[in-house]
Amino acid sequence: MKISNLKVLTVPFLLLKVLTVPFLLLVVAASAIAVDAPRVPRSTVALTEKSLDDRFNKLWSDNPFVVLGPTRGVYLEGYGAVFTAEINLVAGPPIGVMMPPPDNQEKARHKQLKTARISELKAALEKLLAETAASPGMTAVPPDEQIVLVAFLSHFPWEDISGLPVQIMVQGSKKKLMEAQHTGGAALQAAIRAAQF
Repeated sequence: MKISNLKVLTVPFLLLKVLTVPFLLLVVAASAIAVDAPRVPRSTVALTEKSLDDRFNKLWSDNPFVVLGPTRGVYLEGYGAVFTAEINLVAGPPIGVMMPPPDNQEKARHKQLKTARISELKAALEKLLAETAASPGMTAVPPDEQIVLVAFLSHFPWEDISGLPVQIMVQGSKKKLMEAQHTGGAALQAAIRAAQF
């Protein structure tokens, strides 16, 4: 009697065990795939990087080297998409073995032009931020997450950088940026948080 009871209990237990192990392996594999697959794929971020480079390079026709190195972007799960670029606001005077270093007048003219272009760059960054938030590449970024653009400003060793920022950052929630882009003006300004350091 005890042996038959044991068989009755063992058969369903073994059947349950045989069915459970593959199911658990399937669940573990699916969760591993879900964790490894980013919400915003690298290929999408790369397309946005290229788009930003193209736009930055068209800012000033007298400067063939606006972007020093390609724009870099990263998607941070739970935060948003962050893009950084090193921007050269003003082309420097030609310097070579036979060329003298810039004199004080050239340095002052360079700084004056650079100071004027800081406000131009900030306005361009704000416009690009709204356009990036609404771009097809950022569709996968959740509406409550951030889109951030950071411009690091390059400087020549001979420059007087007193009073000039080294970094300009603009950011905003994707949803607010997209809503404000249609309205423009004050609504867009209110959706953007800007800082310079």
